[in-house]
Amino acid sequence: MKKKINASLLMISILGILLTGILGTIVTYRFFESQVEADMKSEAALLQASGRFDDPKSTDISKYHFDPDLIRVTWIDSDGTVLYDNDADASSLGNHKERPEVEAAMTEGEGSSVRRSDTLNKSTYYYALQLPNRTILRVAKVRDNMLSLFEAVIPSLVLIIILTILLSILIAHVLTRSLIRPIETMAENMGSSSMAPPYPELLPFANKIRAQHEDILKSAKMRQDFTANVSHELKTPLTAISGYAELIENGMAGPDEVRRFSSEIQKNSKRLLSLINDIIKLSQLDNFDEKQPFEKVDLDKVARTCIENLQMPAAKNRIHLYYEGESSMVLGREEMLSELITNLVDNAIRYNYPDGYVKISIKQIDGQTILTVKDNGIGIPKEHQDRVFERFYRVDKSRSKKTGGTGLGLALVKHIVLLHGAALTLDSAPGVGTTITVKF
Repeated sequence: MKKKINASLLMISILGILLTGILGTIVTYRFFESQVEADMKSEAALLQASGRFDDPKSTDISKYHFDPDLIRVTWIDSDGTVLYDNDADASSLGNHKERPEVEAAMTEGEGSSVRRSDTLNKSTYYYALQLPNRTILRVAKVRDNMLSLFEAVIPSLVLIIILTILLSILIAHVLTRSLIRPIETMAENMGSSSMAPPYPELLPFANKIRAQHEDILKSAKMRQDFTANVSHELKTPLTAISGYAELIENGMAGPDEVRRFSSEIQKNSKRLLSLINDIIKLSQLDNFDEKQPFEKVDLDKVARTCIENLQMPAAKNRIHLYYEGESSMVLGREEMLSELITNLVDNAIRYNYPDGYVKISIKQIDGQTILTVKDNGIGIPKEHQDRVFERFYRVDKSRSKKTGGTGLGLALVKHIVLLHGAALTLDSAPGVGTTITVKF
C-alpha cells in the first residue's frame, strides 16, 4: 500500500511538472506571438503617419530605406504589384494580391499571417494595413518558432523535473507515512470500540471490520464450547458402554445383570449414534452452500410422511398425534424441512405427559405458509425460553438423558429456519405446554 501511494504521488508530480512546462511554454509562445503582432501594428501605424507612403508614383527610393535585419517593409499597389521592398528588388517579386495578409487587408482594412519554416525553426510574422490611397503597407519580422523556443527551455525544464522528482520522492514518503500511520494504529487497536477512525471515510470500513472481528471471536468461542460439549456428551455414553462391557468381560455380572448391562449398552449406543448423526447434520448445515437454488416443496406432503414415521415412538410414549393441513408450496430443501418437522414433533413427544397430545397444523394465511406444533406437555420456564435453541442446552438434564435427547434437536430447527429465511416463535408455560410456530 505504501509503495502504491508513493508511486501515485510521484506520478502525479511528474505529470504535473510536464503539463505545467508544456502548457507554460504554449501560453508564453501565444503571448509572444500577440506581442509581435502588436509591435508590428504599432510600426505600421508609425510608417503610415510618416507620410512616406502617401504617393504611389514617388520615385525617391532613398526615403524608404529601412534596416531589413530589424523589420521588412513591403509596399504593394492596389492591384497586387510590389512597389517597394527593403529586402529584395521589387521588380523581381511576383504579384502579392493573393497573399493571405494582403487579401485580408484589401477586403477588411488589415490582415495578418504567420509562415513557419520547419527547416530553419523560424517563423515569419506578417501584418498588412490598407492605406487611404488604397495601397497596402506590409511589415514582417522573423522570429524563432515554437519548436525552437521549446528546445531552448528543455535543459532548464529537465533540470527542474529532476529536482522536483527528488523533492516529490521526499514529500511522497513523508505524506504516505503520515497517511498510513493513523490507519496502522487503528488496525492495531481494532478491537477497541472507543478508538475513532482517523478519517471519516473509514468509519463504515472500521465498523464492518469490528463487526466481523466480533463475529469471528464469537464464532471461535461457540466452536470451542461446542467442541467441549461434544467431547463431554460423547464421553458419557462411551464411558457407560466401556464400563458395562468390562464388567461382562471379567465375568463380574450374573445372568440377570448381563441382560440389564446389555440393555444399557444398547441404550447408550443408540444415544451415541443419535449424537453423532445430529453433529453430522449440524456440520452439514454450517457448510451449506447457499448458491444452490431452493426448490418448491409441498410442506403438507413432507409433514404427513414425518408424522407417519413418528407414530411408533408416539404410541410407545402414549402420546396422541393430530394433524390438520393443506397443500402448501414453499421454497426449500425437502430433507431439511423433513428434519425440521421431525425434530419439532419428536421434542413434543419426548417432553410430554402420558396420554398427552401433539397437534400439528399447516395453513395458508395472508400468503404465508404457517407450520404450528402444539403440545400439552411439561412446558418451558420463561427464563429458559431464550436459550432452548442453543446447542446442547437442556432445561432438565436428567429428563433429557432419560428420554434419549441429544440437546441438538432445537439447534437444528433454528439453523434450518434461518437458512430458509423463515421466522420462528415460541410460546410456552410450565405444566401447560408448548407451541412453536414457523412462518415461511
